[in-house]
Amino acid sequence: QVQLVESGGGLVQAGGSLRLSCAASGTIFSINTMAWYRQVPGKQRELVAAITSEGTTHYADSLKGRFTISRDNSKNTVYLQMNSLKPEDTAVYYCNADVKPRSWTPTYLNYWGQGTQVTVSS
Repeated sequence: QVQLVESGGGLVQAGGSLRLSCAASGTIFSINTMAWYRQVPGKQRELVAAITSEGTTHYADSLKGRFTISRDNSKNTVYLQMNSLKPEDTAVYYCNADVKPRSWTPTYLNYWGQGTQVTVSS
């Protein structure tokens, strides 16, 4: 079994910064893409940023320049540095990862974290 545990959420004033972390643990042979999504009540979950195992990144167009995704493959951990936060960034942020638990697992399996709340006050 694989677990993704997020941390680093909280309450911050507009213009402030937060750094989210997500550590994958359990039976892990390799991890392909890791990503951050966010969701507000009543809306669909949306992609914030993603990063491949080689370090290629992809961002939601609206967040480019303010958010930075990175990862430490040795720690199976992905980070999201969020700067110049705005009230509209308030959401639950979820970690997502494509994991191959064992070398003989035929495909990567997709896992979600439990989410961490980010609240930006105006």
